[in-house]
Amino acid sequence: MPAVGERAPALTLTDQHGQTVSLDDFRGKQAVLLVFYPFAFSRVCGSELQAIHESVDDFQNERVQVLAASCDALYSLRAYADEAGFGFPLLADHWPHGGAARAYGVFDEERGCAVRGTFLIDTEGVVRWTVVNGLADARSLDDYRAALTAAGV
Repeated sequence: MPAVGERAPALTLTDQHGQTVSLDDFRGKQAVLLVFYPFAFSRVCGSELQAIHESVDDFQNERVQVLAASCDALYSLRAYADEAGFGFPLLADHWPHGGAARAYGVFDEERGCAVRGTFLIDTEGVVRWTVVNGLADARSLDDYRAALTAAGV
């Protein structure tokens, strides 16, 4: 798992619309709040992502972009995003299965999904804050807000 102050692992995945999204797309422009979650359509994941969606202006603006990633297939993510109306990209870490989650140290080998890991990555690609929770433990949006404020984004 990348520690605070270390360079974030490279990340290039496909979003729910089939578009390639890379951390490099944001370099020098926006920080990235990278949110790994276990599965689309699951109860805790849905409530977490819905809470981000309802407060999206706190987490996504000209200084920062939310990217949410799971090991689900692109088509599941498209249905999930369309149903929920999410205004941020859902990234498919489907193949190689969990490759990005593994690179970030948040892949649960036994369950075949990401645990709840969040990484704030600055405009230079350096991890500035992170939190990792178990599968059943939702993360605090107030912690996200505090991390963004502390990082000046």
